[in-house]
Amino acid sequence: MPANKASQIVPVEEQKLKVEKFERLAQQLHKAKLGGGDIRIKKQHLAGKLTARERIALFLDSDTFVESDSFMAARQNSDSATPGDGVITGYGKVEGRLVFLYAQDFTVAGGSLGEVTAKKICKIMDDAMNMGAPLIGLNDSGGARIQEGVNSLAGYGEIFYRNVQASGVIPQIAAILGPCAGGAVYSPALMDFILMSENNSYMFVTGPDVVKAVTHEDISKEDLGGARTHAAISGQASITGSDEEDSLFKLRQLLSYLPANNMEDPPSTITQAPPTEYNEELDDLIPLNPNKPYDMKKVIEHIVDYDSFFELQPQFAKNIIIGFARLEGRVVGIIANQPLHLAGCLDIHASIKGARFVRFCDSFNIPLVTLEDVPGFLPGRSQEAGGIIRTGAKLLYAYCEATVPKVTVITRKAYGGAYIVMNSKHIRSDRCFAYPNAEIAVMGPEGAVNIINRHDIAEASDPVAKKAELVQDYRDNFATPYRAAEMGYIEEIIYPRETRKKLIQSLDMLKNKRCKNRAKKHGNIPL
Repeated sequence: MPANKASQIVPVEEQKLKVEKFERLAQQLHKAKLGGGDIRIKKQHLAGKLTARERIALFLDSDTFVESDSFMAARQNSDSATPGDGVITGYGKVEGRLVFLYAQDFTVAGGSLGEVTAKKICKIMDDAMNMGAPLIGLNDSGGARIQEGVNSLAGYGEIFYRNVQASGVIPQIAAILGPCAGGAVYSPALMDFILMSENNSYMFVTGPDVVKAVTHEDISKEDLGGARTHAAISGQASITGSDEEDSLFKLRQLLSYLPANNMEDPPSTITQAPPTEYNEELDDLIPLNPNKPYDMKKVIEHIVDYDSFFELQPQFAKNIIIGFARLEGRVVGIIANQPLHLAGCLDIHASIKGARFVRFCDSFNIPLVTLEDVPGFLPGRSQEAGGIIRTGAKLLYAYCEATVPKVTVITRKAYGGAYIVMNSKHIRSDRCFAYPNAEIAVMGPEGAVNIINRHDIAEASDPVAKKAELVQDYRDNFATPYRAAEMGYIEEIIYPRETRKKLIQSLDMLKNKRCKNRAKKHGNIPL
């Protein structure tokens, strides 16, 4: 036999050793994929929850997940009793676009966070920032791993620091798909959006047992920190899903509106738009009676591309509407007063809701479209004592700070300080339009007449008729869009049916807008 052929024959012992090593690798991979084992996986399913790997498979495009650090385990467990140490990390694609993610595995040590868990999450966060891709956290954790003491707390600190460093650089989204308690809640709170699955997700700093022990209050997990509570009362949840499948589908939808990072523009798509750029139904949607409510969401739907409006926080602070939409396929952020609730007044919750959304859009190059119908700030002792001055200033600050294209349409009322706050020309709106029935003034006609003409009304033979006459005169001569247009505070007074066309024209003109704020470390928003 020639020497070169003999040298290619692998000795039996070496071949056997190679097979053993390959078998061990297969076993370790199987063990890692099994997580806490069949019994705990079954328990997870009985609780109505998917496993971490099932969630990843459902969320990402098929066969795109690439896992990292699957063999890492807690140091003190030499028998590798915590495969992956309770978290699965890696990257994949959503609609062909790169995302990084971590998914807490409740079947392993209750998904609790230990030193190694935190290291895995931090590594994937660093990768996301270095690659300029969104970070997704699928949360299902019992909180800090008590056995690891301060190491666990240190791990949370490392994660929080990275959340802050990534803020405004890459989109960060947290999906709460199980318990999220104690220190674990602060990473989602530092992220851009929180999505919660109804019925099986909870967020609270202290659970019901601790609350009962300290305050003697008997409260359920759902009432204390369930999806409905955070969607409607606290405003922590940006989106809720009816179940995990629905939640992950909505998460994919949300990503479709977001750029990968702050150096990119949001993705444009070809969407089905209304058949014409003129929509005459809009002419009849806004009542001439300034005290009659209407649904601003219908106005939005008549303006944007068909079925493209993706609302955020729909159950919280209903007097203001926020969300993403498309105009001729181009992503915009919509912020609008809702006359159906509190007449569209700005209050504490609405100001905070609007300010955070404006700042997100500005961070990620998403143009802002403001639909304004605001009679003012909500009056009352509770509002003043609760800090409406400070919180209203947050929305004002956010609009003033924003350098993205900003377009405003005044559909009806625009009174007082609230008129200024809602992206007026005076705080650098790029284009401001108004409908013919818009009322722009320091206050409403009735309130103004009561102050300016109180003596005339009191001395009139028919005070009621005199007041009605003065109110109409004020409305005709002062609370009109024409005064503002004369001063250059409004570019055009338009027919409602033209709104979509005017917005598209404006955004097309503004697409190359270049504007920077003064150089500084950072501003001091009135927190």
